[in-house]
Amino acid sequence: MATSPKLVAVAGGCLLALYAGYLVVEKVHASSALAEETNASAIPNVSIIAPQKSPSKVALTLPGTIDAWYQAPIYAQVSGYVKMWYKDYGAHVKAGDVLAEINAPALDAQYAQAKADLASVMAKYKLATVTAERWRAMGQSEAVSGQSVSVSNANEQSARADFDAAQRNVDHFEALERFKTIVAPYDGVVTARNVSVGDYVNSGGGSVDSAGGASELFTVADTHRLRMFVSVPEVFSYVLQPDLTAEVTVPQYPDRKFTAQFLTTSQGFDPNTRTAITEFTMENSKQELWPGTFASVALKANNEHSQLYELPSSSLVFEEKGMTVATVDANSHVHYKKVVVGRMADSSTEIQAGIDSSDRVIDNPPADLLEGDQVHIVTPQRGYNESGFGKSE
Repeated sequence: MATSPKLVAVAGGCLLALYAGYLVVEKVHASSALAEETNASAIPNVSIIAPQKSPSKVALTLPGTIDAWYQAPIYAQVSGYVKMWYKDYGAHVKAGDVLAEINAPALDAQYAQAKADLASVMAKYKLATVTAERWRAMGQSEAVSGQSVSVSNANEQSARADFDAAQRNVDHFEALERFKTIVAPYDGVVTARNVSVGDYVNSGGGSVDSAGGASELFTVADTHRLRMFVSVPEVFSYVLQPDLTAEVTVPQYPDRKFTAQFLTTSQGFDPNTRTAITEFTMENSKQELWPGTFASVALKANNEHSQLYELPSSSLVFEEKGMTVATVDANSHVHYKKVVVGRMADSSTEIQAGIDSSDRVIDNPPADLLEGDQVHIVTPQRGYNESGFGKSE
């Protein structure tokens, strides 16, 4: 049976109508999905944290430097050439031990001249004394005038003054002669030796280099006890109390702990670093620790602000009206709360008022986030935007 052309045309029209309807429906669905996706993307993703109570104990680790109890750089007090040195690096010395000797021929000549001048002045003084005694005796018998006696007495006094001056000059050179021998100022260890036999050393300096500069001849350190210096940030300065004890580790003994006792502090902060120099003492009877050692210093103390809450500093919002934080309510809407901040550390800040433990605080809130905006709470990847005070939902 032959198909009517009219029937074929009708069937084709129906198919075209169905296809057109399908396209319309798909376009509507796509538009709806795009609108939903656009609306969803307009809601920012945020991570939230819960305020945490400050710990009852404060523990912080700071870098420190270990120094000798006493440390003396020793310079030459006379100019000359090193005759011999007797103590090398690491030598244990007692007070008065000879470290080196200096040849100083120019000084020796000046000393000899001073002694010769003293002998000459002494002879003149003796003559003036004998002469004055004679004139005084003759003056008593009125054999000479009183004026002559007065002149004789004045000559004696002048000769005495010249003698005293010459004696002081000899004493001066005798003292310098003793400086030809370099001695240890106290019991300790030689931590530096910057001389060799034949080196020229300068008065008030040390071994002179080609550029004319001078360094110390020796450095002697008393290391039976040690001083340790730590720069403590001002936000933790309240832990510096007389009974404070520090636990110290050093690179050469990574598995050992040493103890240091608080000694004193500078009572002032460096305006550039906002830290206070703090001094501790350490016993070192076995000479295990050396001056100049880097130390990792662990301090522990009671937290005077344990009743306060803490938040990451990244959650704070600086506004013209003051410091605020962005919180999220049960309906995922944003509300800003004004807070009063306390001490601020590198990563955390104490909150004195404005929040409680039930608040859900946004960490790193977007800059364009407004009051009442809706947000989507997400859980960040570990290590990303983690505050250390609480877990994000």
